[in-house]
Amino acid sequence: MTYSAELSKRLADIGAGEGYKLSVETDGKTYVGTVMPHHEFSAPDIIVLKMKSGYNVGVRVTPETKMEIVDKPIVREKKDIEVEEKKGLPTLVLIGTGGTIASYVDYRTGAVHPALSTSDMVNAVPEIREIANVRAKVLFSIFSENMNIDHWQELAKAVAEEINNGADGVIIPHGTDTMGYTAAALSFMLGDVPKPVILVGAQRSSDRPSSDASTNLMACARFCTQGKKAGVFVVMHDTSGDDSFAVHIGSRVRKMHTSRRDAFKSINCSPAANIDREGKITLNMDLPAISNKKVEVKEGMDRSTVLLQYYPGMDPALFEDIFMKSKGVVIAGSGLGHVNENMIPLIKKATDNGTVVVMTSQCINGRTNMNVYNTGRDLISAGVISVLDMLPETAYVKLSWTLANYDKDKVKEIMATPLVNEMSDRRLF
Repeated sequence: MTYSAELSKRLADIGAGEGYKLSVETDGKTYVGTVMPHHEFSAPDIIVLKMKSGYNVGVRVTPETKMEIVDKPIVREKKDIEVEEKKGLPTLVLIGTGGTIASYVDYRTGAVHPALSTSDMVNAVPEIREIANVRAKVLFSIFSENMNIDHWQELAKAVAEEINNGADGVIIPHGTDTMGYTAAALSFMLGDVPKPVILVGAQRSSDRPSSDASTNLMACARFCTQGKKAGVFVVMHDTSGDDSFAVHIGSRVRKMHTSRRDAFKSINCSPAANIDREGKITLNMDLPAISNKKVEVKEGMDRSTVLLQYYPGMDPALFEDIFMKSKGVVIAGSGLGHVNENMIPLIKKATDNGTVVVMTSQCINGRTNMNVYNTGRDLISAGVISVLDMLPETAYVKLSWTLANYDKDKVKEIMATPLVNEMSDRRLF
């Protein structure tokens, strides 16, 4: 559906269109916002404005409605500004992958697009250049739902190259939806990485007043330059305000809310550190110190590993091909790590055939324990491996990585052994 002929004519008469900032006065109220594309479900006499708050409002235009242009669209130009490096400052490298943190709204179409360049983000936070020399490059320009194993592998190699070439830290702007998966993949691929590697995202795009993009990015830079700790981390808001940021272990973090700025939480452990508004860092656990050793990447990933969530009434007949054709299966079971008894013969058949089956829990906190109930003990007898309090998505990544890099007789041992702080046999939460 398009605008009515009358509304189209009125917009044309004042020379306005999508992307223009308008003042619209109707029924005694005035709305000021940027004209968004007309939605197919909107009535033909409705004009959609993006308000200063970042939200859209639909305004019905009548013959009595007054409209006038407040501002014209901003023309975006791609530009990379060369900045002279300052002697004595550490060097950080931003490797862009896309996501909301690197996005803007195109008001001609209403679509959210990846950033014009990663250096745009750096230039938007000039304070970073006071504490570090920053180099930026775009490796991918995609939303995180499109990330896959190939991207993880290319990213791991790019991070290793930068660190081996002297970078003091690497910051990876990334979409939030699958950032936990990428963080886990880099944790295993990079292993005992000697410098901080931080994934960072934003829940609100940079065109919104409530954007968390620049503050999250600054928190990353502070941890890289002042924390002096090595590892793969995720840094995001710790509260809904701009007063605290959490540094999460890359293999222990999950997005827990679709849109809140403090959506990311450490699961079954505390955040590795917290950073306040002024940049003070409080460490909550022992972390490896930075060093100058080289990074060796193990990027192999098995592509026939699957992650399944158990549900009541799960029918083994529907999943037989998956179990029998996969090298690895991770199950997010109920409670302490259970499935219905009808699934157990299929699981036994699969493990006898060489499939590695790993059990995790759907519960957010706590750990699997298959020694409590008969179902759990039957699963152990069927060859299922318990991975204690490891997140299902981390277990999926680890199993894929382990199957590709180690002999099969070592896989079970490695899956049950903590490598990058991804699991613990102690109940902390």
